[in-house]
Amino acid sequence: MSTTKITVNTNGSLKIEGEIELVDKKGTPYNLGGREVISVCRCGLSKNKPFCDGSHKGHFEHDAIAFDLPPKKQA
Repeated sequence: MSTTKITVNTNGSLKIEGEIELVDKKGTPYNLGGREVISVCRCGLSKNKPFCDGSHKGHFEHDAIAFDLPPKKQA
C-alpha cells in the first residue's frame, strides 16, 4: 500500500494525496474519478460536502500548526 499524505491547510480544507478510498457512513465508496489528490471540507460551508468547494475563504479561521497528542489512554 502506498503512503497517503493528509495536509491540514491553514484557514482551509484537508488536502489528501496518494492512494485514496473515501467512503460514506455505510461504507459505500465515493467515485473519485481516478483522482490522487482531493480536498475535504472541514469548515462545514461547502455545498459539495464532503469535498471542499472554496466556500471557507474569508469565513473560517484555523492556524494549522502541528502538535503532539498526549499519550494514548490505557484500557
